Amino acid sequence: MIDLNTYLLTMVVLSMIFNLGLSLYGIFFKPNLAKKIIALTIFGDTANTMALIVGYRRWLSPLQPSRPPVLVNYAQATKESVQYFASIAVDPLPQALVLTAIVISLAVTLFLVFLALQIYRLYGTLDMREVRRLRG
Repeated sequence: MIDLNTYLLTMVVLSMIFNLGLSLYGIFFKPNLAKKIIALTIFGDTANTMALIVGYRRWLSPLQPSRPPVLVNYAQATKESVQYFASIAVDPLPQALVLTAIVISLAVTLFLVFLALQIYRLYGTLDMREVRRLRG
């Protein structure tokens, strides 16, 4: 019998892979610039979620969940208590990188929306085939 946590994690990873494939299809094969921007945003969000999954640490038991990496009583900490803490603490690096990536993704998305708006004002369409034809 398969473990429920393993099944759920497998479903999450498979849906991430499907999401990546679908967004790459939208980026490369859809001619509408608005759809390309939406697909690029979905791609970035999926990549961020995958990075968070990399930093996920399974619970040791239902009574000992993983916890944020905050050591409260550092003055009384022994080597064993620090090793135990490190074994159950989640990794903060993927969380920090994802937070940075979200801010960068927002800036890039706003820039692309601005460019799409300018293309629409200039050519009257967001279809890249039409823009190439009208550009001459």
